[in-house]
Amino acid sequence: MTTVEAPRSLDFIREIVEDDLRAGKHERVVTRFPPEPNGYLHIGHAKSICLNFGIAGEYRGKCNLRFDDTNPTKEEAEYAHAIERDVRWLGFEWDGEPRHASDYFEQLYGYAEHLVREGKAYVDSLSAEDMRQYRGTLTEAGKDSPYRNRSVEENLDLFRRMRAGEFEDGAHVLRAKIDMSSPNVNMRDPVLYRIRHETHHRTGDQWCIYPMYDMAHPPSDAIEHVTHSLCTLEFEDHRPLYDWLIENLPVPSRPRQIEFARLNLNYTVMSKRKLLRLVEERHVSGWDDPRMPTLAAMRRRGYTPAAIRNFCDRVGVARRENVIDVALLEFSVREDLNLTARRVMGVLRPLRVVIENYPDGQTEEFETPNNPEDPSAGTRRVPFSRVLYIERDDFMEDPPKKFFRFAPGREVRLRSAYFVTCTDVVKDADGEIVELRAAYDPATRGGDSPDGRRPKATLHWVSAEHAIDCEVRLYDRLFRSENPEESGDFIADINPDSLEVVTHARLEPSVRGAAPLTTYQFERLGYFCVDPDSTPERLVFNRTATLKDTWAKVSSKQ
Repeated sequence: MTTVEAPRSLDFIREIVEDDLRAGKHERVVTRFPPEPNGYLHIGHAKSICLNFGIAGEYRGKCNLRFDDTNPTKEEAEYAHAIERDVRWLGFEWDGEPRHASDYFEQLYGYAEHLVREGKAYVDSLSAEDMRQYRGTLTEAGKDSPYRNRSVEENLDLFRRMRAGEFEDGAHVLRAKIDMSSPNVNMRDPVLYRIRHETHHRTGDQWCIYPMYDMAHPPSDAIEHVTHSLCTLEFEDHRPLYDWLIENLPVPSRPRQIEFARLNLNYTVMSKRKLLRLVEERHVSGWDDPRMPTLAAMRRRGYTPAAIRNFCDRVGVARRENVIDVALLEFSVREDLNLTARRVMGVLRPLRVVIENYPDGQTEEFETPNNPEDPSAGTRRVPFSRVLYIERDDFMEDPPKKFFRFAPGREVRLRSAYFVTCTDVVKDADGEIVELRAAYDPATRGGDSPDGRRPKATLHWVSAEHAIDCEVRLYDRLFRSENPEESGDFIADINPDSLEVVTHARLEPSVRGAAPLTTYQFERLGYFCVDPDSTPERLVFNRTATLKDTWAKVSSKQ
């Protein structure tokens, strides 16, 4: 019997796995992650990845990556490469080389012929419309196809001619012969093979018939000796067919299908078909647009693998469908970046400040920690000079009672530097504020006063002489409603303010030369990531998340 160390938490699937191991049903746990290469992986897939690879790792088993590439009309090698990249980025490695359903096409065809010879499959020549009529409804039984009682010899002949390419798409299909009166419509002689004269991205034009998912998946699991075939709840009604095929095919093992609740997020659509529409209709810039829920988009936005794994762990594994608040995902990334992201000062909407009593032409540096949560991250030196930029929102000429930041006559602390007091406001011909004049207290170097003064506000700033000019993309949620599909047209629910581009933000010089995907916390502003669009001459940053959940405040007012 295999000895098992208890994992961190025991959900119902892990309880099943442990029971099977204790009973000696399996010597080694084998799972698989079986995506279809017809789009990019999204956050819902991350839950399945973490579950399949996580269980295999916890029980010293193995997890296969197997592409369900049975539909050549929608699948591309680009998607397969992106899937491999995403799984590795999340921190997982599959057993051996990636596997493909197409690796087993010859074997699957042989299994199909086996069913025909056993009288358990037949070639049907009904049109697609007639087949739907014969299938019945949820409340009415189906009826047998007039082709259901073809002889074994005729079925074998037709099926082989289907493979040889003699027939047009839709002329025939191969169906399992089960029970047209079954209350489970998936058992009413389901289609196993269909004709598709399409070039496959791996097998080329070798095949013109392709197995359906329900035909390919169970025997592929069995060929790979998968012990626990984990899938989401929409496949629960397919389990009888999964078991029927395993029982009626000469497969080398007997895998068990177990269903769990898929990941549903509010303010999000998770259908690859709908995500593809967003891309094709150019509502977003691509599959990796940082507003998308794809893993490629999250990586580009600055999400970390650890944050996503922690989120999936928090969500857990359940039997019932539920909707998770996207705020939990955002909390997970804030929690991780708070511990790991280097701090820098940056100003998104610069307001010029001239410190009139600071020596003209003088520059000094202040040492400040790279991450107060991580002393091992060290410190950096930030330049200070007579002319600075502060955030425009940090100044009000006529402030309300609870506004404690910069205002005429008011003293504030500049982070790690000096106390400064606003002495004058400079406006242009239209009355717009273009510059502030200020005085500093030399005795407060480092941000402390020898006489115990404690300003109520501490502002971030950058030296105008040393600042780097950058583009910053402020991303927000792509949809306005918790359920974008509720109205029937999710496109109409797109948030028109989901992206704001700030073209002339100013950042401290320590970010110069930062590599793409490097993450930072812009102090007091949020978490940001260097976008791959950056060039050596000009950095572009994406906002990963604000420091706090600003949507919670907005929602409470609606």
